[in-house]
Amino acid sequence: MHFLFSDCVLDPERRELTRASKAVGVGPQVFDLLLYLVQNRDHVVSKDHMIDAVWGGRIVSESTLTSHINAVRKAIGDSGEDQFLIRTVPRKGFRFVGEVTEAQASERFSTEASGAATDVPRPALPLPSKPSIAVLPFQNLSGDPEQAYFADGVVEEIITALSRVRWLFVIARNSSFTYQGRVVDVKQVGQELGVGYVLEGSLRKAGDRIRITGQLIEVSTGAHLWAERFEGQLEHIFELQDEIAAGVVGAIAPQVELAEIERAKSKPTASLNAYDCYLRGIAHTHRGTREAIAEALSLFRRSIELDPEFAAAHAMAAWSYFWRKVNGWTEDSAREIAEGERLARRAIELGRDDAVALTRGGHALAHLTGDLDSGIALLDRAVFLNPNLASAWFLGGFLRTWHGECESAIEHFERAMRLSPVDPELYRMQAGIAMAHLFAGRIETASTWAERSYGNLPSFLMVVALIAATRALSGRHEDAKRAIEKVRKLDPALRVSNLSAWLPISRPEHFSIFADGLRQAGLAE
Repeated sequence: MHFLFSDCVLDPERRELTRASKAVGVGPQVFDLLLYLVQNRDHVVSKDHMIDAVWGGRIVSESTLTSHINAVRKAIGDSGEDQFLIRTVPRKGFRFVGEVTEAQASERFSTEASGAATDVPRPALPLPSKPSIAVLPFQNLSGDPEQAYFADGVVEEIITALSRVRWLFVIARNSSFTYQGRVVDVKQVGQELGVGYVLEGSLRKAGDRIRITGQLIEVSTGAHLWAERFEGQLEHIFELQDEIAAGVVGAIAPQVELAEIERAKSKPTASLNAYDCYLRGIAHTHRGTREAIAEALSLFRRSIELDPEFAAAHAMAAWSYFWRKVNGWTEDSAREIAEGERLARRAIELGRDDAVALTRGGHALAHLTGDLDSGIALLDRAVFLNPNLASAWFLGGFLRTWHGECESAIEHFERAMRLSPVDPELYRMQAGIAMAHLFAGRIETASTWAERSYGNLPSFLMVVALIAATRALSGRHEDAKRAIEKVRKLDPALRVSNLSAWLPISRPEHFSIFADGLRQAGLAE
């Protein structure tokens, strides 16, 4: 018999406790104490009864019992303050109050839903050529079968949202749901469905609140890449369902991409295909340095050679040319801008329904040609296709910044940072929000965000220029002069007179505040 509660499984026969599918090491008396509390959850158990059951009636100090109760709570994710699972009843004892579901050990690999034999696993399927994921039905731990529809609805929304990510292979709902009601082995699921990642979770109802937990697991290693918990009121059940779906997709898509980048980096160069070259290029793009972008361009071009209709590779190559331009690294500016524009237009032509291609290609095209309106329309379509793509939000924020829509831009940057709070491109988001605050006249706020971005990439020319301008505008002229010296080293050709060729700032008042700050800092006319 297994006991399932919260995100835990307690197996008395194997004397194992798992939490979020990960083994939890506990001492024998801590395990026995937890098991006793779970088995006697229908009533309050006194300290004397616990001592008799766990210590055989031996003399045990109050502090020993307290420390073991605390250890049990820690192991299952509870605390003396929260008491979600184990409640202290003053002067009476303790009671396990979590909702518990009992499952027979034989159900671990039960296939009743599909009618298959329990001891005959399905043949392993080969992995697709791109990252692949299955979203398993979430366990309903609420003790209320009526809540199962909500958990199923959450899973269906997540599958639908993940399916919009073009570079991700997502197992259809009908296949995922053959595992309904079963405690499964993630590696077996991965082999049977032919996927590299599995998302699993659980639902628990407590009073008028619903709690959903989810965890992303890499099948080959069993490693947990991401885990999160969501809570909300039952009366807002469908809004919570949408929030969970958006939050899960926004969080795990970058995690899968980063894991795939590491996988590609570990492969021998001779075995690379178009997608591996693309992933390696992405990794270099995240670093943002001149040398890294040169290497990224080479990899994106190789990816295009291997697959001439790979829209995202065209888009990232175009975007690399944009990054060279914005940092003053172009060697033949006219030629590179023309090539970036060509690649961007080809990306948009090939990837009309590809959110990544529209995002990077649309942003590069707008910046290289100055057509902000068309760029914003392309980025808005990318958001429509994939509302959880952080890069679509923050690059759309940049275009709105240059267009003069400061408050809308800030909302876009904040949404991107909420979707992907540990993103490798966080410094770019910080730079964008700094510029938007500068144009809105919030000098000190702009300076703070610019300094944060600088700490992540000191060679980002726009950020160093922002720091120089905001320091000068706030009266810190010596600090501003030191920053402008850094600007001169990064791009000796930059002048106040060629700012408009550097950044597509559309509103005269916004151009003036930036130019005035740089002028006060000491940038030559």
